[in-house]
Amino acid sequence: MDVAKRIEELRRRLEELSYAYYVLDQPRASDAEYDELFRELERLEAEHPEFDSPYSPTKKVGAPPASGFREVRHLEPMLSLANALTDEDIVDFDRRIKKDLGLDGDVVEYVMEPKVDGIGISLTYEDGLLTLGATRGDGYRGEDITDNVKTIRSIPLRLRTEEIAPPRLIEIRGEAYTEKSLFEEFNAKRTEEEGRYANPRNFTGGSLRQLDSKITASRPLDALFYATGRIEGADISSQRDLLVHFRAWGLKTADPWILFTHDIQEAVRHHARLEEERDRVPYEIDGTVLKVNDFRLRRTLGIRTRSPRWAIACKFKPRQTSTRLLDVEVSVGRTGALTPVAVLDPVRIGGVTVSSASLHNWDEIKRLDVRIGDRVLVERAGDVIPKVVKALTGERNGRERPIPVPTHCPVCGTAVEKDENEVVVRCPNRHCPAQLEGAILHFVSKDAMDIEGMGEKLVHQLVETGKVKTIADLYALSKEDLLSLERMGDLSATNVLTALESSKTTTLPRLIYALGIRHVGPHVAELVAGRIQGIKDLYEMGVDELAAIHGIGEKAAHSIVGYFGSQEHREVIDALLAAGVKAQTTAPKGDGPLAGKTFVLTGTLEGMTRKEAENLIKRAGGKPVSSVSRATDYLVVGEKPGSKLKKAKALGVTIIDEKDLLELAGGPDQ
Repeated sequence: MDVAKRIEELRRRLEELSYAYYVLDQPRASDAEYDELFRELERLEAEHPEFDSPYSPTKKVGAPPASGFREVRHLEPMLSLANALTDEDIVDFDRRIKKDLGLDGDVVEYVMEPKVDGIGISLTYEDGLLTLGATRGDGYRGEDITDNVKTIRSIPLRLRTEEIAPPRLIEIRGEAYTEKSLFEEFNAKRTEEEGRYANPRNFTGGSLRQLDSKITASRPLDALFYATGRIEGADISSQRDLLVHFRAWGLKTADPWILFTHDIQEAVRHHARLEEERDRVPYEIDGTVLKVNDFRLRRTLGIRTRSPRWAIACKFKPRQTSTRLLDVEVSVGRTGALTPVAVLDPVRIGGVTVSSASLHNWDEIKRLDVRIGDRVLVERAGDVIPKVVKALTGERNGRERPIPVPTHCPVCGTAVEKDENEVVVRCPNRHCPAQLEGAILHFVSKDAMDIEGMGEKLVHQLVETGKVKTIADLYALSKEDLLSLERMGDLSATNVLTALESSKTTTLPRLIYALGIRHVGPHVAELVAGRIQGIKDLYEMGVDELAAIHGIGEKAAHSIVGYFGSQEHREVIDALLAAGVKAQTTAPKGDGPLAGKTFVLTGTLEGMTRKEAENLIKRAGGKPVSSVSRATDYLVVGEKPGSKLKKAKALGVTIIDEKDLLELAGGPDQ
C-alpha cells in the first residue's frame, strides 16, 4: 500500500464528509463510518510521522495546553454595527442609503441575515490554509485562539478548491456558537459542583478561551460566516457572490434564513418573521443584519468611526414574562454603589432560567412602585442582565411589602451616603470587603490586566483570609498562600502565579482602566494614555488639562484628579510598580489604530490644519499621501473638496470626514 497516498485519500474523504454534513446539511456517511475512517487515519499518521500535517482532520482533537493567549492585530478592523430598534428605523436606513447614493426608487438590493448571538471570530487563510484564528477583541486587536478554532468540526483547516480557487490571503469573519439543544444537553450533564453555564453565548465564549484546546475539542461548538476583512487575490463583487464563495470553500453560512430583496418592506416583514420563528432557528439569534448587497455601493457609502454606513443591526424586542418577586437582596459594587437585586420565583425566558433580576436603584423601585410579593414583568434581552420592568399592581392581594432603602452597607455595616446629584446610594467605606472584591475582579478582567484563573470564588477567599488588601497585594502572593485556600491544587496555583507574572507587562491604557477609576472606561483610558509618558504623570495633571483632551468630559477629569490626588491610591500604584508592573507608554513603530492605512486629504478641514491632520495620521500609525489611487484606504473630505473626491468615488475608496478621522485615530493630535 502507498501509505502517503492512502493518508491523503483519508484526509480528503474526511474533509468531504465534514463539508457534506456541516455545510450542505446532507450527511453522506454514518457516524460509525466516519469514526472508522478517522481512526484509520490516526493510526497511519502515528505509524508514519514523516507524513504529519497541521491541516489533517486529526488535528481537530486539540493541541498541548498553552500558557496564555497572544494578542494579534486584525489586518482590517472588525467593525461594530449601528442599531435599528423599530420598523421605522429600518425604513429610515433605506431612505438614508438612497439619499447618500443619490438614487430614487427600489434600485438598491439588500441582504438580510440573522444576527447570531455568539462570539465574533476572524479566520485568516493563506493559500487556502488556516493560519490564524482570533477573537474580535476591541475590533482592532484580538486574541490568538488558532488551536481552539481548529477543533471546531465545521471549520475547514484548508479551504476547498474544487469549484473556486481560494485567494492568496483572506480574513474571514463569522460567529462561533453552540446550538441550543446541544447546549442544554451539555449543561444537563454538569454537576452542581462544576456549575452550569447561563446561556449558549457564555458557554461558547468560555470554551473558546480554554488554554487547553482539548477541552475546546470536547465542546459542541459550531461556526458560520458572513463577512471578510482583508482579501488579496480574489474579486468578489457582492454579498451574494461572497456567500457563494464561502459555500464553495466549505464554510457554513446562515442559509436558509437569508433574504435578498429590493423592497425594504419585504425586509421589515422578514425581520418580523424571524422574530416570530426564532425558536425554530437552531442557534440563538437576537435580531437581523441588513446590508447593501453591492460591494461597489458599500465602498461609495464608506464607514463611520467604528461602523459601516451600509449595514445596520435590526434588534428584536426583548423577551418578557411574569413571575413573583420573592425578596430583594442588596449587592455592593467596586465603587461602593448599592444595587437592589430582585429575587424571583424561577422562570424561563428565551430558553434561560431566570431567578434574579436588576432593579437598578431605589429611585427606579419608587418609579415602578414595585413591592416584595408583587407579580412582576421581567425582561431579558440577549446577554444583558434581566431586569424588572413593571409591577402588575392589578394582581395585588394586600400582603405585598414596600422595599426599604438601606441605611447601612449590608457587607461592612457602614452608614450609607447619597449624593444629591446622583440616584445611587453608596457605602463610603473604601475598605469594605465587597468593594475590594469588586476592585480586584475589575483589575484582573479581560479588558484590564487580563489575569487568567482569578475568578469570584478565589478572589473572595483571598479577601476573606486577609491575604489581599489592595490590588497590589496580588503580586505578593506566594504558592503557599494559594495552596492554603480551599479547592486550590498545585497546578491551579502554578497557573495563577504564571498568569500574574505574565500580566506585569501590559499597556498604559490597560493599567489606567484596571485601576477602576469612576467614569474611566477603556476608551477614556486610551485617550489619557496617549497624552502621558507614564502613570505617575497623572499625579500632576489638573482637571482643565484632562478635560481639554478630546473625548474626556469634566466628570471623568474630576474623577481622575481625585483618584491620583489620594495618597492611599498613590501608595498602591507605587507598590504595583515596585512589584514589576511595566506599562508600555508608546505604540511600537507601525502600530496604532491606523497602522498600515493610507490617507489622502482634500478640502479645508474645520478643526485643524492640513499639517496637523497629517501629524495625527502619522501618530496613529497611518500614512498620509498626496494623490488618490487604488492603494488609498481613505479620502478625508473637508469643505470645498477638489477633484480627488470624484476620483476616489470612481475607484471605490472609502470616504470619511474630519470627525471620522479623529475618532478612528483616537482623538486629535496635541
